[in-house]
Amino acid sequence: MTSTRKPSSQDDALEGIFGAPLADLYEQAVRPGASPALVRALELRSFLALAEEQVVRVRDRVHVSMAPDGDLDLLSAEVLQSDAHWLEAALDGRRGYRRALDSLLSAMPPPTARPVTALATSLPPARPATSVESGALARGR
Repeated sequence: MTSTRKPSSQDDALEGIFGAPLADLYEQAVRPGASPALVRALELRSFLALAEEQVVRVRDRVHVSMAPDGDLDLLSAEVLQSDAHWLEAALDGRRGYRRALDSLLSAMPPPTARPVTALATSLPPARPATSVESGALARGR
């Protein structure tokens, strides 16, 4: 499963801020002219989803090791200590990605305040040529 399909704790926030389901946001991000903020947010979201998956894996492994009906002969302090280090690293990564994503999202204007991109612009009206400019144009200068 790719990180675009893995759930993350920030999926609802991203959908709310960018106003579309995640699948649509990922499609928008690969189009030419995609919003750099969207691309960066989805990149951070993918990293976050992977980090959260690691936290869950280690947590589940510790739960199995510590199950009340588990075999005490298989219980190992060294393995649990190793799992504690893995869990600490996974949680640090998760915190870092959440912090980076929160920072990016908080720097964005609210959806209602974002200007609608308009490609057409209006130029000010041209001023009429003076008689000197008109004579020069007529003579080809």
